[in-house]
Order: sequence, then structure tokens, then C-alpha cells
Amino acid sequence: MRPLPALALLLSLSALPALTQAQTPSAACSLAPVGGEMRELTSGGLARSYRLFVPPTTEATPLPLVLDMHGTGGNATGRAAKSGFEALAVREGFAVATLQGEDSRWNVPVVSGRPDDVRYVADAIAHVAARVCIDPARVYATGFSGGGRMASLLGCRLNDRIAAIAPVGGLRWSGPCPGRALPVLAIHGLADPTNPYEGHADRGGEWVESVPEALAGWASHNRCQPKLVQQERPGPLQTLGYAGCSGGADVRLLRIDSMGHLWPHAEVDAPNTIWQFFKAHPRP
Repeated sequence: MRPLPALALLLSLSALPALTQAQTPSAACSLAPVGGEMRELTSGGLARSYRLFVPPTTEATPLPLVLDMHGTGGNATGRAAKSGFEALAVREGFAVATLQGEDSRWNVPVVSGRPDDVRYVADAIAHVAARVCIDPARVYATGFSGGGRMASLLGCRLNDRIAAIAPVGGLRWSGPCPGRALPVLAIHGLADPTNPYEGHADRGGEWVESVPEALAGWASHNRCQPKLVQQERPGPLQTLGYAGCSGGADVRLLRIDSMGHLWPHAEVDAPNTIWQFFKAHPRP
């Protein structure tokens, strides 16, 4: 299947307290480039890390920040090599923090005794914002598989900090969620054997509801009209979504019929499609 052109896709897509130091750009507001370096921080008493990429820029304005999360068993270095976000960031002008789960897993659904990954992400945002000139209204979360489940959780628990989410192969509904309506773009393969589109995988609560059920949970939270609308004629790549969402907080799904459990490049240009959605949805 040939990739859908980025412009066509763009047209088709018509809880912790906030940490004070991340609410505004840091005093230094540095825009010095960072070429993909691992950074260390402490979160919840544990040593944690993430990979930071800041592109060269001639603009003197704060940068958007994309948080990207690996799947179960992955790591930040491998994820950065696979996702394509850093190369796109050079062209589009945003920073990327590729996050690292403890023991290559994310604590979602949340289990006591495991690291508090919501706290870790909040701390990572603050850590970046203290060092790089970041626009706090344009912080976004995406990820693949387990990283998509984590992005879904962040949309619920950190929606005062996260402007929009885009889970790939991992959309979940972790509600009820406090706070505002949150824009959601999900990408999922109909032939995914690991996280089945129809849900109900026997994995201890990781994959219970179907993708449409998870999407409906977000649509209800965003006070969208109740009917899921197919926005194009039937075909191997479908754009589905809800109309009339509160505050323009779109809820969209790109369903790729033949795609299994993977980060798409041939089927659709995932990083560019996600970035175009993010760019259209800053936090109010």
C-alpha cells in the first residue's frame, strides 16, 4: 500500500499537580541544539533517564515538545532510531524527549509496587523545561504499543500539562478523567494480533476494551456527538472520528486494515501525520 500523502491526511483529520518550573519557559530559555543525548533525573527516589533531541533553530521562540514512548521490551535509544521524530523535528522545529520505562515497561494499568510513571513523565517535562526553551502549551505525548497505553494514561492523568495524545497500536481509555477535553488521534491496525482491534486479550487488564470502545470513552469525555463517523469511502485506510467535540478537542482514528502490530512507515507516515495533528491542537 502506498503512503497517503501528508497533506491529504492533514485535511482528513479536520494525576499530579503541575510542577511550577515547567509552567513557563526557564529563565535562560536556551535553544542550543542537542543531538540526541541521554539525560539523567531522579523521580520518586529512583534514578531515571530519557533521550533529549533539540534541533538547530534560528527562531527565538519556545519550542513544542513531543514526548515519545517505546513499546514493552524497548528502550529510548531504539525507539528514537525507529520513530522518525528526530529527523522530522529538524524540518518542523520541535524538541523530542524519548522516554525510558523502568525495566523496559510502563506501569499501565497502574500496579502498586512499580514505579510511578505518571510522576516520572511530569518530572521529565520539568527537567526538559528547566534546560530548554519549551512552550508549555505545546507539550504532546505519543508512543507505540505499551508506550501508546502510557500516552493514553497521560492524557487522563496529566491533561493539565499534555496538549494532545497520539497512541499507535495502544489506545486505551483510563477514565473517568478529571479536567478538560483532550484531543486524541489513534492509529491502529485491524490485523494487529498483539493488541487486537476488538480487544479482550487475556493479559491481566492491559487490553480489555476494543479500540472503538476506548475511542468512545474519549469521545464521551470530550462531549462529542455520540455517533462515530466514517469520513471517507470504505478502503484499506479509514479515517473515523466524532464531530462536535468540546473546544475543538478532536477524537480521531486512522484504521489500517492490513496492518499488524507495528509502527507504520509504508502504510502511513506516522510521525508526520501525528505531528500535523499535534500542531493543530495546542493546549488552550
